[in-house]
Amino acid sequence: MRPLLPALTLAALIVAGGARADLIGDAEKGARHFNACTGCHQVGKGAEDRIGPHLNGLFGRRAAAHEGYRYSASMERAGIDGLTWTLETLDAYIANPRALVSKTRMSYRGMKDDQARADLLAFLRQFSDNPANIPEAAPTAIGTDHSVAPEILAIQGDPEYGEYLSSECVSCHRADGSAEGIPSITRWPEQDFVVAMHAYKEKLRPHPVMQMMAGRLSNEEIAALAAYFRDLE
Repeated sequence: MRPLLPALTLAALIVAGGARADLIGDAEKGARHFNACTGCHQVGKGAEDRIGPHLNGLFGRRAAAHEGYRYSASMERAGIDGLTWTLETLDAYIANPRALVSKTRMSYRGMKDDQARADLLAFLRQFSDNPANIPEAAPTAIGTDHSVAPEILAIQGDPEYGEYLSSECVSCHRADGSAEGIPSITRWPEQDFVVAMHAYKEKLRPHPVMQMMAGRLSNEEIAALAAYFRDLE
């Protein structure tokens, strides 16, 4: 499938502090990476929704805002919270979808290669209106990898300490696991919980209250909460 718009000129970038050349996407290579997405998504002239929504006009659009497609409740909540698709948020989502939207229906496990994601996003940007005018599109550089470091994921949380810390959590999230307007956090896999909390901590997930709460917590405290809520009945 050929792009609707000419391939973007993705020149070497010089900014304060510097940007690595390998973070600049190559749209032609990205078109090849998109082949892995075509089982669920279409993009370009005549694109339609399939298992997933079509990806025309993606950049600058709020999550779950494409009319006519039925999104998961988690994706809809993310959109209500203010998640907007930019180079940074799309990079994080493609790297690890559940880091950004915990219960997304997208079954894809993530594209771990930084350069491959940069190339794919350079390709997809061509199908949004006036991509050069999208604020984050100049310069076209992908932010740093947002995956959680293995040593953080390896921390063994203390569930008793997590219970002590949980009082603020259960003032909003139901301890019985119900999800009436606010998502459930009980019986989450520990790693998913930790990744989600660090996404708030790094302000990738947009909810301001959760950003504030996560920002107060140490790595050990996040691990303790993850251990406590994992087994909470």
